Amino acid sequence: MSPTGRPEGEHRSAQHEGGPASAGADVLLRVAHAGKTFDVSPPWLARTLGGQPRRLLHAVDDVSFDIRRGETLGLVGESGCGKSTVARLIVGLYRLSSGSIFYAGESVAALASGNAPRSLRRRLQMIFQDPYASLNPRWRVADIVAEPIRAHRLVVGGKAIRARVDALLSHVGLAAADGRKYPHQFSGGQRQRISIARALASEPEFLVCDEPTSALDVSVQAQVLNLMRDLQRELGLTYLFISHNLAVVHHVADRVGVMYLGRIVELADKKPLFATPRHPYTRMLLDAIPDLAMTGKARTPVAGEVPNPLTPPPGCTFHPRCPHANDRCRSEVPKLAPAPLAGMVACHAVEERRIPIVAERA
Repeated sequence: MSPTGRPEGEHRSAQHEGGPASAGADVLLRVAHAGKTFDVSPPWLARTLGGQPRRLLHAVDDVSFDIRRGETLGLVGESGCGKSTVARLIVGLYRLSSGSIFYAGESVAALASGNAPRSLRRRLQMIFQDPYASLNPRWRVADIVAEPIRAHRLVVGGKAIRARVDALLSHVGLAAADGRKYPHQFSGGQRQRISIARALASEPEFLVCDEPTSALDVSVQAQVLNLMRDLQRELGLTYLFISHNLAVVHHVADRVGVMYLGRIVELADKKPLFATPRHPYTRMLLDAIPDLAMTGKARTPVAGEVPNPLTPPPGCTFHPRCPHANDRCRSEVPKLAPAPLAGMVACHAVEERRIPIVAERA
């Protein structure tokens, strides 16, 4: 038995051997035309006296994707593109403004309202970006990890709960004695291991990982990433892995979605996306990755800055930074559609074959 109480190898599939999930694999999570709008208007009195209009921020705009059981979908993009908002919509920390999200056929809308079945809450868990802020500094580690176990009544009795906590800590590379310590007594990598143990305590099937390694040193990042891959193989977990680091996503993901200003602009299996990227924004991100093989060669930096999301450009929001933009790009929003050879792309230039397919990268 695993520390989560699930038999070893349960839910394990061919996906965990490193290849992408087959087309026939069942969909565990489905996000359909999801949108989230925040009202960032000044207070009513200030708007009335100053004649200011309401201001709406479209953080997520018509995002759709599926995640198959046992796979890892990487979601990447620059800061402010809406990645973390998507994560919070999935686990119910935010309410959808439009669209729908289904987990194993059940709507997750009830999560935000607090009316979701206990079993649904247990099966969806999240690992947060900052291990310094996501752990209660006044609780001992054992109490932090034990909280989901008690909340979902997975184990009864103090002795049995302590045994489960000790097993979980051991499984993420910590000692049982560490349960008596407080979070401030650990390094950043150790705190993230505690966060992973807490997420596993409720025996979940799906983990939303919101930049779980961005606050860690490079060597510690590798340890945590390898731990998460080992846990996925052993426990049959499914991941949504959010990061702004394409090198990290290349290490862990099976498929990759690229977000820009609240929309997905490219979605494809990892290998074709990294070898032959279609969208100009994806190409810019890949060109920015440090590569020893490119030493001495001209590199294309990521040009421009992300526009103000309160006043996004008309048409394709990437057109002010795109070298291939034309009048259609400046007036018409591109739809996510099948791209030549593989994947889905939202780009008029790709659709019209104005962008040549680049040769495979080394």
